[in-house]
Order: sequence, then structure tokens, then C-alpha cells
Amino acid sequence: MKRRNLLAAGALIASLGFSLSAQAKSLEDILSDGTIRIGINPNFPNMSTRNDAGEWAGFDIEVGNAIAEALGVQVEWVPTETAQRVPFLVSDRIDISLGALTRNAERAKLIDYTVPLHTEVLAVLTTDKIKGDSWQEFNVEGVTLANMRGNWTVDWIAENMPNVELELADNIADTVRLVAQGRADAIVENVDFFMGFTKNYPDVNWRVISEPIDVAYCGIGVAQGNDNLTEVLNVILYNLHSSGKINELWEANYGAPMLVKIEPNPYF
Repeated sequence: MKRRNLLAAGALIASLGFSLSAQAKSLEDILSDGTIRIGINPNFPNMSTRNDAGEWAGFDIEVGNAIAEALGVQVEWVPTETAQRVPFLVSDRIDISLGALTRNAERAKLIDYTVPLHTEVLAVLTTDKIKGDSWQEFNVEGVTLANMRGNWTVDWIAENMPNVELELADNIADTVRLVAQGRADAIVENVDFFMGFTKNYPDVNWRVISEPIDVAYCGIGVAQGNDNLTEVLNVILYNLHSSGKINELWEANYGAPMLVKIEPNPYF
């Protein structure tokens, strides 16, 4: 996910004690070994999480399985916390990184990206009880926004929506509950990740303000210079997007269509 005040990528890797000299496994190595190591965020439902049987489940898991099937290899899932995604690629602990890896210039200095896998849309999630057709109309006294402690959007709201009040929760489910129970008026966040939780409140008429605040693009992270692997992944993603499979998996895991869909381009 996007993070405000992102640490300089080189300093982050140095602070975590990772080497910059590790040689990434090539596509030929992966095919020869018969296994691809996929980094997933272990604390990010519904991207990846343990189900009741203790097995990995979620959008990233299904995408990773589809990639492995296309390559004809098995998957080794590697739990990779948010801050570890770039260091694990650089140090050859994983072959590719999922986990909503937003493309930005700092990370691109150290890793390569595929074409976009999905988007993250910063927008307003509210109900029919609250008026307003743009995010600016919510920046008024008397409006309370729900959010999660530690989210980068808390600082964004303080800077860009100074007239609102903030009510903070500890997780996505509780954030949605604040609005459903009328203790907050709206959520300003990457609302794709919140949509599935609105299903818990069928009596609430939810709505998303149609004008997004910002659209970020998340690709698959690959070790820098691993061009053959990146090229094959781009072809696989084109096929998955063109068939509608990515959007199908997104809606199945998040309970609503991706707000801004990826338009597949055969020339990436």
C-alpha cells in the first residue's frame, strides 16, 4: 500500500541488514527448480491471511497460484511484512513480491515492477445519509471521518481536510463499523480494501463518491534486471486481465468490483 513519508529505499535496506549484492534467481532457475518463492503480506486480509484450516487464502494467494500454474511450477509462500518487501527481493529471499506493492520512484531505484496487477483508489466511502458528491464537500465542520491508527491517510486528512474530526479504530472492520453505527460519517482511505466489510451491514445504504482523490497502481515486484521473469509475468498478467480473471478474483475476495480496473495492454 501507499505510505506517506516513505523511508529512502537504500537506507531502509541498510538498516535491516540486507546485502545489495545477492544474485536473483533467473526465470531459468525457477523453471529448473520447479518452485517460485512468492512474498505475501501475512497481516493483510483479504490479500493474504490464514483461513480456519490454517491455509493461506486471499486475492494474492489466488493470483500467485494462477502465476505458478502458468509457469508450470509450485509455490513457496514467504510471509513478508510491508517493510520487508523490497529488502527480500534485493537479498534474493523471494522471487516476486505481491502484497499491494504500490509503484513509486523510491522503490523503482532498487527493484523492477511488472505492469499493474491492481489499483488502489483513495476515495470517500459514506452512506446515503450524508450529502456530498466530492471529497472537498466533506471538508466541513461537523463531519467526522473514521480511520485506522497508523494509516498514512491520517496525516493526509490532517493536511488536506483540516475542518473534519477524526475517530480512529484499530482495524478495517472496526473502521467500517464506526460509519455503520453513525459514530462517523465517512471513510477517506484506499476504500477498495474496506468494501467487503460493508456487507456486514445490509441495512445501511453505502455509497462511494464517484470522483476519486487519487489512483495508485500496484504491480508485482521483481529483482532489478531480472528481465526474462518480468517479461513472462507481464504476458501472464495480460492474459489474466484480458480474461477478466483478475477482476473476478478481486470481487470474490473484496465483495465489490475494483473501483478503477486495469485496462490490459498487449504492448505493456
